[in-house]
Amino acid sequence: MPLPPFIFCIMIACLSLTATPDVAVDSAATDQPAANRNSTDWKPLFNGKDLTGWTPKIAGHALGEDPYDTISVEDGMIRINYDNYEGDFNGRFLHLFHQEPQDRYRLRVEYRFQGDQAQGGPGWAWRNSGAMLHCQNPRSMTLGQSFPVSIEGQFLGGDGTNPRPTMNLCTPGTNVVINQKLDTRHCINSNSTTCHGDQWVIAEFEVDGDKSVKHYVNGTLVMHYNNPQYDRNDGDAAKLITSDDLSLGKGWISLQGESHPIDFRRVEIKALD
Repeated sequence: MPLPPFIFCIMIACLSLTATPDVAVDSAATDQPAANRNSTDWKPLFNGKDLTGWTPKIAGHALGEDPYDTISVEDGMIRINYDNYEGDFNGRFLHLFHQEPQDRYRLRVEYRFQGDQAQGGPGWAWRNSGAMLHCQNPRSMTLGQSFPVSIEGQFLGGDGTNPRPTMNLCTPGTNVVINQKLDTRHCINSNSTTCHGDQWVIAEFEVDGDKSVKHYVNGTLVMHYNNPQYDRNDGDAAKLITSDDLSLGKGWISLQGESHPIDFRRVEIKALD
């Protein structure tokens, strides 16, 4: 039986009041890594209790030596601090290596900067750290080598006022392809917002061997590049090149200490399908 016109109009009006309003779709929602949508397969690389599976390499010291107690585990966090550094920082860059090389994976690291920079730390290293991917074998690093040959997801903190993106790309001994062109710049900014203060930041990487790498900040895609490869013009990389194929598709993961105290409370990995 047809509804009287006035009842039909009332029904339409009620539906209009209860319907969900139009919402602008955040592009980040479609750019989230699959790891965010299914967290059941994550494997912790840091057990929250001690440094089992991790080995430090400080420039100027042998692999495994940390005479300054730079690294500690407190309250379920890996803490990097410089309280016991006498005198200037003097280029004693730290890389904390995980024990197993990886090739195709998603890595999630939660970090925060805190405290004051070590005395004599370089200006560019203020609130600066990173996760190094596809690192060379730490045993192949020379005693005084400052950085492993790798691709770096650079962590930067803001000063409270000025823009300073995080999860940039730095390339010690390497190059990548961006927009189908070899890019030889040492550091390339992401399009992230600035993370000011001592807030916790979730950094994620989607690494597909020597094909592609994506950087995410708090679930938002901020950088994508392809074909990581050795830079034959770099002295450290030249020692590792054994053929005409420069592709860099596998390596160790390390966390970086560049003179500013930093905490890591979660480091976990998930294999790509």
